[in-house]
Amino acid sequence: MLFNSVDFLLFFPLVTAIYFLLPHRARWVWLLITSYYFYMCWNAKYALLIALSTLITYASGLLIHWRRKKLWVFLSFASNLAILFFFKYFGFFLDNLTAGLALAGIAFKRPAFDVVLPVGISFYTFQALSYTADVYRGEVRPEKNPFRYALFVSFFPQLVAGPIERSKNLLGQLHDRHTFDPDRVRAGLLLMLWGMFEKIVIADRLAMLIDSVYDNYAELPGAAIALATVFFAFQIYSDFAGYSHIAIGAAQVMGFTLMENFRQPYLSQSAAEFWRRWHISLSTWFRDYLYIPLGGNRRGTLRKYCNTMITFLASGLWHGANWSFVAWGGLNGAYQVIGELLAPLREGACRVLHINREGFPCRLARTVFTFCLVDFAWLFFRAPSFSAARGMLAHMARNFQLAALPGQLLSLELDGPNFLVALAALGVLWIADLLRERYGPLRPYITRQALPVRWAFYLCAVLTVLIFGIYGPSYSARAFAYFQF
Repeated sequence: MLFNSVDFLLFFPLVTAIYFLLPHRARWVWLLITSYYFYMCWNAKYALLIALSTLITYASGLLIHWRRKKLWVFLSFASNLAILFFFKYFGFFLDNLTAGLALAGIAFKRPAFDVVLPVGISFYTFQALSYTADVYRGEVRPEKNPFRYALFVSFFPQLVAGPIERSKNLLGQLHDRHTFDPDRVRAGLLLMLWGMFEKIVIADRLAMLIDSVYDNYAELPGAAIALATVFFAFQIYSDFAGYSHIAIGAAQVMGFTLMENFRQPYLSQSAAEFWRRWHISLSTWFRDYLYIPLGGNRRGTLRKYCNTMITFLASGLWHGANWSFVAWGGLNGAYQVIGELLAPLREGACRVLHINREGFPCRLARTVFTFCLVDFAWLFFRAPSFSAARGMLAHMARNFQLAALPGQLLSLELDGPNFLVALAALGVLWIADLLRERYGPLRPYITRQALPVRWAFYLCAVLTVLIFGIYGPSYSARAFAYFQF
């Protein structure tokens, strides 16, 4: 069930209304039932996988608390990662094994293997594993009720694409009594509406142009690839942040607080800062459960850089079973290592040239440069394969033809009016991010306005999504990009 579907527009109000009508002791049971129903709308049999992951990590939490902690941590991680490997990476492993043996002159017939990737498996697996680690560290006590713990793993707003919640935040909230708060509900619905705008008005519209370029890049000038890659940076941001905002808003309506997942990432002034603002729940997961256990920055500079690269390569592989994702992760890791190595040179140059590093021109230059680095890496993320990414880069180098782009621009699946709508929507996105960066969240400011002003804004926002969203006879709800991870 997609957030941007009629089914969800019926499902969510019904679930919320019944949730608040039920007595407190029965509410979590209702949420567990509806969360499993929500997940089973994709493929009912894969509910067995999330139930298995839940059972393993629930039992490991009790056993870790009882005795022989390290053994149960190892078994919990090994079994869950084995399930994830089988469904997500086994085909990738077979392909690379076949290619490697062929290079060695050994013929190997790849066995047939075609398994549908369960929606959200990477997200709920990492959420469940964080519980195991938190219990081992003594940060949370093991949950005694297996069904309440099952709700923590399967809570429907953030089940299939995050944020990847921590047990010390969400698990405790499942015991709290939540009352109907009109102000909180209004704020949550506003955030959901903003997420719908990001997804339906921006991401789905840009996706049409981007898909047409990436599917036919050899027939287009290299400038079209560059333009599509710039637009992809905003498509993936609007798509994923849109999901996160809908998830956080939906949870807020029911009284739950989920962690922030995006914080104006394209206003970052370094690659390291970008990763403190982008997909925060995943970047902090890898920091807390991989980078720091590897030694973090406590064992010397060289070890720190190695740990950084391992963490980002693992993050790239987490996103997909493809070398292009590994290259994307490696690039982002290299940006951080090289940026730190060059930091003394940059600071020395600024002192010699008397450049004010905190002045607006310098900050703007750093922001633009960081965006260019991040956007270059996005090409590998979006490309269907590593070889396709290399082909695109070679094509841009040989055949950029910037002058030919205007004549072909409106033939790239977006007509003139839709292209202008996309640009206007991106302008709204930029203005909103700049205002949030300067003044903080905008929702409290909106909800403090007089009643007529508020309702005029609500009506205008809803009509904007309805009128300028990607609708029509041929429209079908487009899945969120991160569902494939």
